[in-house]
Amino acid sequence: MPTDVIMPQMGESIFEGTITKWLKKTGDRVEKDEPLFEISTDKVDAEIPSPVAGILTEIKVVEGTTVQINTVVAVVTDEQETGNREQGSGISAPQAELAAPQVLQGGTDVVMPQMGESIFEGTITKWLKKAGDPVEKDEPLFEISTDKVDAEIPAPIAGILTEIKIPEGATVQINTVVAVIGGTSTPAASDLISVPAAAKPQLAPQAPLAAPQVPPAPGRRLRSSPLVRRIAQENNLNLAHIPGTGAEGRITKDDILRYLGTHGPGATAAQSATPTVPKPAPPAPPAAPQVPQWAPQQGVVPLSKMRAVIAQRMVESMQIAPHVHVVYKIDMTRIFRLRERERAAFEQRHGVKLTYMPFIAAAAIQALTQFPIVNASLIDGSIHYHPSIHLGIAVALEWGLIVPVVRQAEQQSFSALARAVADLAARARAKKLMPHEVGGSTFTLTNSGVFGDEFGTPIINQPESAILAIGSLRKEPVVLTDAEGNDTIAIRSMQYFCLGFDHRLIDGADGGKFMSEFKKTLETWDRPIG
Repeated sequence: MPTDVIMPQMGESIFEGTITKWLKKTGDRVEKDEPLFEISTDKVDAEIPSPVAGILTEIKVVEGTTVQINTVVAVVTDEQETGNREQGSGISAPQAELAAPQVLQGGTDVVMPQMGESIFEGTITKWLKKAGDPVEKDEPLFEISTDKVDAEIPAPIAGILTEIKIPEGATVQINTVVAVIGGTSTPAASDLISVPAAAKPQLAPQAPLAAPQVPPAPGRRLRSSPLVRRIAQENNLNLAHIPGTGAEGRITKDDILRYLGTHGPGATAAQSATPTVPKPAPPAPPAAPQVPQWAPQQGVVPLSKMRAVIAQRMVESMQIAPHVHVVYKIDMTRIFRLRERERAAFEQRHGVKLTYMPFIAAAAIQALTQFPIVNASLIDGSIHYHPSIHLGIAVALEWGLIVPVVRQAEQQSFSALARAVADLAARARAKKLMPHEVGGSTFTLTNSGVFGDEFGTPIINQPESAILAIGSLRKEPVVLTDAEGNDTIAIRSMQYFCLGFDHRLIDGADGGKFMSEFKKTLETWDRPIG
């Protein structure tokens, strides 16, 4: 009999989840408790097992979709019943099409490329071709997004796109096969999920506005928010005119305001409601030379409360503390290799991705225990040594910056530290932090390297005495000297770290000792990660 597979509840305060990856495809056999799909919530990422053994006969929810708990996402049917239905005449048309794939060998694999030495995964945001389309060599085939770049990826050869293995919205490691050109294989992933996708209600197209119509590019969906559509309606603008800079070409508020500032409202909106008698036009002045137009944000925008607080705190910190910065370049090759080797197993065991941050946090905690002055504060002319390490993790938001805190970080295991960092960052971006989870840190980590910085010179988060900025991880040629004094050049994964500290409290020697301990812990890492 068919068994519904539902979106599980992963915690008392979790009411929805996003299906990030199907580990099986329609028609595959699954065992009871075998991983069936992966989900992501605001607290954990996890693999969800099949509740029964049988055949995965239907996928109801495609990858990248967020649904409420207890939503039916798939159907697993007893293997014997599936066989009986296939022998009879009751099989539906979509199932019949999927049951008879063409099988021919051959073809050229298309892989997820590496877009930079420190980038190891990418998200497919859009397929520019569909299965069955002809493609030319170097013709754009799909779009990807990484933590540093968005890019169009060209076809490696000319031929027919016979299979799409990875659907839009999925994140995969570099060198993963995402498609096949030439030959014919099993049905494309997009074909397998097209049946449930087609069951979704289709939205009616937006009524065209009175402005001159320019048809959108073939295949382009106009993505925008209700606010953008209201601005367009009030100013009689056709959204098809406006290029979107948001995710997947979404037209943002800034896009439409920029367009409005350059081109003005549509013709009908500019007309007066009361007809007037036209007056003779004065002689036209000589045409001004055409210059590129810059469309700034219009008007005066007051600081948000968060932005105002940040501004005040940064000025206060620079006035209070004489800042000194030291920069260390650290060989992260050992950490890089360990992470690559253990990341899949770690995520399966602990339900959280293995990033570099818990390694860096653990090394900072080790150095702080050795040099507690870096974890101290200067208050009212006295040095206050804190009994615990409350580790602040700066999180950049679209609307500002926030520093959630891992309290008593020195008591956390590596895996607990990884879970805490991921959880706080996710809930910070989702605006779900509690007041007690922000503030009270004794030492802060800030990761400007995610934006490609070599290193930054951070401002101290008062009343702390130090802050550590993390630069980007890059592969570089490095001179290595062996025990006998022989030099060789090797490619190593290197990363800059900058310690900013209050010179009233911490001398250069203390800052150097702290960074030397931090560097040694990372370069000679020998701890279990759980």
